[in-house]
Amino acid sequence: MSDMERLHKIKYMIQSRGCVPIEDFMSALEISRATFKRDLDYLRDRMNAPIIYDRSSGGYRFDKPNAGDKIELPGLWFSEKEATALVLMQHLLSNLDTSGLLSPHIAPLMNIIDGILGQSEISAKELRKRIKVFGMSARKNVLESFEEVGVSLLKRQRLHLSYYSKGKDEATERDVSPQRLIFYRDNWYLDAYCHLRKGLRSFAMDGIQAAHVLEDKAIEVSEKELHENFAESYGIFSGKATQRAKLRFTPEKARWVAAETWHGQQISSFDKDGNYILEFDYNQDPELIMDIMKHGNGVEVLSPPSLRKKVAEEHRKAAERYR
Repeated sequence: MSDMERLHKIKYMIQSRGCVPIEDFMSALEISRATFKRDLDYLRDRMNAPIIYDRSSGGYRFDKPNAGDKIELPGLWFSEKEATALVLMQHLLSNLDTSGLLSPHIAPLMNIIDGILGQSEISAKELRKRIKVFGMSARKNVLESFEEVGVSLLKRQRLHLSYYSKGKDEATERDVSPQRLIFYRDNWYLDAYCHLRKGLRSFAMDGIQAAHVLEDKAIEVSEKELHENFAESYGIFSGKATQRAKLRFTPEKARWVAAETWHGQQISSFDKDGNYILEFDYNQDPELIMDIMKHGNGVEVLSPPSLRKKVAEEHRKAAERYR
């Protein structure tokens, strides 16, 4: 029996019997008096279990009836490796959770995991210190908007949004049927059916100025349709793919780009000179142009002509600024 299983057994024995003599624990768990004392201290100090010794009954019990029901020990079934993995996951989540949406709900679980790791040579604090996550382009989000969106997603109800579009510099009021939340490039987006535009749209969470859950049921959109509108296009922009891009990266840039996924259905190859050729479908090009531009003269747009012209114009404007 592992240490974790033994702690769970102590809690269960007190819950089922009310008051348990130390001899019964020692017999049932096949442990010494010293081991039981250590387990008792752990439950009291790390798990906040209100276990007291009742002199009149000659055993251990919870200080109040049903107090054991409030002591949840889910972490007791985690192995040390599993608990370590959870610490890593929590650290990543906390860095993604810039709005503070998840932190209050994760904290109680992490206290338990910290207690589990406290018995080993691995320190949860040390693990967190050794892992850093940097979100260079993360934007702040409003907690209230996240909560309203979360409720509407789970209850499958429509949502009224006051939304500001940075691209259009325009504020609108609209009702949407939320489909899913997307975390993309350090920022959150809501994929939803827009009743104003009569189609699927992606809404940046930091653009939602106010959100209110409506009584009306949300329209359900199939996974197939969501895939066709979002996954087949490029980046966060929605819409079925209507064009195909073909890019050529220099051998120097290929060292990095060849290991990247620009599109879920991309096709890539190397030519005889070591250049990296990348092809994929897309709908809208603003995000694609930004990704191409960051590679400077290390990439050339081969097709379509319209995309090649736009990238060339961006390079011309950039060059003008440095004259």
